[in-house]
Amino acid sequence: MSNCMSLNRREALQAGLLSAAVLADEHSCAQLLAANETKQQTLRVIAYNVYECTGWPKERAQGKKATALGQMPTRFAQELALYEPDIINFSESPGESVTKAIAEQLKMHHVRFPSGGKWPGTLLSRYEITESQNVPLGFERPKELFTRHWGRAVIKLPTGDLVVHSAHLNPFPESDVRLQEIPAMLKTMAADQKAGRSMLIIGDLNHQPTPPEYPLWQKAGWIDTFKQVGKGDGLTFRSDTPDKLLDYILAFGPIAKQIVEARPLFEGAFRVNNADENSFALSDHLPQLAVFDLK
Repeated sequence: MSNCMSLNRREALQAGLLSAAVLADEHSCAQLLAANETKQQTLRVIAYNVYECTGWPKERAQGKKATALGQMPTRFAQELALYEPDIINFSESPGESVTKAIAEQLKMHHVRFPSGGKWPGTLLSRYEITESQNVPLGFERPKELFTRHWGRAVIKLPTGDLVVHSAHLNPFPESDVRLQEIPAMLKTMAADQKAGRSMLIIGDLNHQPTPPEYPLWQKAGWIDTFKQVGKGDGLTFRSDTPDKLLDYILAFGPIAKQIVEARPLFEGAFRVNNADENSFALSDHLPQLAVFDLK
């Protein structure tokens, strides 16, 4: 009788522990599903001029060593992954093998926009990229325009299609060329705008939020995500002591009403530690982050 009772007690105890383990596992799964559901209800977007993924300041020995050792794709991927991005734009992209390696580590789709010079663009997306077109003017690119990069893509979100323009405009201090580039872009965007589509412009626009360039975007109905919900100055250049806002995420259409967060990432490996003479940042620019609530 005592052996039978001991067995039953052991079985009961084991059953109880098993039930507790199952309940705990179910609870963990429920938490994970809830976290995934919350993640899918937001869209996290990053604009980043990556300085060819060679580190900045360029003369810093540790940055040179990291580049020579082939560490940069992993360094970029790991730092970006901390912010759980869904869409990333790169200006001043390195060779395609490097951007593909970053995309693979982030488990993202990858589209490259060739440059009129030597500064191609890259669009990375967690969601399928169903269309892409380089310099979508409808005619041959004028030699003096879009020498950095500009491309259009359509990304298939769970909530519907998102039109994304990845852009890096002329860098000269004078605004003459940008004042030709921006109207040309706006003209090609008009049909999508008229259709009321959700749209983003992501990239290094190489002008500050001042006339004469900035009002052109505003007049065309584009919403600056940082100006809408950000705090402070939003400075993105340079990564040691930022004093200019050059990198933007602009929104149009339904998604422009869903902005919940925007800020430059002056932190971690994206910035230079000025107290350390050996410190280097991943780029001379800081990433600009915007978050949208898709619910």
